[in-house]
Amino acid sequence: MSKARGEKVWYIPDGFIPPTSAAGAYESHESVCVLNTSTEEALLKFTIFFEDRDPIENILVVCPGRRTRHIRTSSLSHEGTSIPVGVPYAIEVISDIPVIVQYSRLDATQAENALMTTLGYAIK
Repeated sequence: MSKARGEKVWYIPDGFIPPTSAAGAYESHESVCVLNTSTEEALLKFTIFFEDRDPIENILVVCPGRRTRHIRTSSLSHEGTSIPVGVPYAIEVISDIPVIVQYSRLDATQAENALMTTLGYAIK
């Protein structure tokens, strides 16, 4: 049995799905990338926080054991409510076992694309 590495609680305070993409091969998007080193699957619970509205809560995603899961934030929804484009938000990820969480944004709103990535903030 492989040991689970990482933490159970992660935060990403700067979320923003760009509302447009310039003509070309890339679409603006964001992803939460999860690494699960355990042989057990990880059950992830996402909460999306906003400046001016109630959070979207209880978004459940599974990351299989000894795998990665790349989750586009535009695919996250709960009971028909999803993250609107062009609106700032923040992400809380709570896992039932330790995982590692990374966040990436591809901003293709102009011809000169910008890619940003960072590890989430982990709570011990």
